Amino acid sequence: MTSSSSPAFDLIGVGNPIMDLLAHVDDAFLTRHVAGAKGGMVLVDDADIAALVHKVHGNIALMPGGAAGNATLAATRLGLRTTYLGKIGGDTTAEQYFANFTAAGGDGSRFKRAALPNGRCLSLVTPDGQRTLRTHLGAAMTLSPTEITPADFAGVRHALIEGYLLFNPALATQVIRTARAAGCRLSIDLASFEVVNAARDWIFAQLREGVDVVFANEDEASALFQRKDAYENFARELAGFGGIAAVKMGGDGAWIAHGKHLHRIAPVHAERVVDTTGAGDSWAAGFLYGHLRGASLPACGAIGSILGAETVQHLGAAIPEVHWPRIRAQVQVLM
Repeated sequence: MTSSSSPAFDLIGVGNPIMDLLAHVDDAFLTRHVAGAKGGMVLVDDADIAALVHKVHGNIALMPGGAAGNATLAATRLGLRTTYLGKIGGDTTAEQYFANFTAAGGDGSRFKRAALPNGRCLSLVTPDGQRTLRTHLGAAMTLSPTEITPADFAGVRHALIEGYLLFNPALATQVIRTARAAGCRLSIDLASFEVVNAARDWIFAQLREGVDVVFANEDEASALFQRKDAYENFARELAGFGGIAAVKMGGDGAWIAHGKHLHRIAPVHAERVVDTTGAGDSWAAGFLYGHLRGASLPACGAIGSILGAETVQHLGAAIPEVHWPRIRAQVQVLM
């Protein structure tokens, strides 16, 4: 039996377990068929996804996704003991999602289920590797605050909450309160500038109450503070709430701040950029692996950069299995 001093799980991901549909398109396709800013995420109906899929010329790849799911799966591959909290559907897509997570070594006992189609996200990838997302949450959207209980967080050291959950403030509030009550340490990944624009007050309230790690990219930090600034200043300001702040800058690396300490994290060069989908999620996974294993903040950032740079070299958020032995060897050098 696991004692209270030795939790069963290092990490629980909390978010929307959705299947990614990935398609290569050009910028002209976005101009003609997709409203909204390039690189953003917008919630749509399943019919809207079907209509866009119909307009895409070429193959569409199917891969498990969701921000917290991507990060938790990558952390599992690195060696953390993981579980996941989110609602999957009752269709074949849901079974594929569940099977993929558990086959990688993740614990599937805390998934909720609904007799509905599983959530889907269409990721439109342009030649520069940028991804524009259109998401229908499906079964994931029906997860209710009343379904979140202390048992979901029992025996877990750290909870990673994806920003997309903030589109449902009542659910996000119940998740974070329950996780805190269970003694979990907390990370929030802000996920998207649209999320931040919709939930700024909620985010600031949680930061004031205490968040151990907050992940943001340059667009999300700018949206949160409603100004343009040097990214190290955003990191310092986020860290001013008392936790660790990681401001990711894509191919330019990252800044990590904690207390009075500020660390510039150098990027890892990617030989080619195929698709940026999930790169930030992989960065968070690498950081949390290092953090939960007791590594220094610069080492945590360096591990994140290794995973982020690897992810952009493949279509979709998942790094193919063949590359993981090399990645794990690289990571152990930094520990």
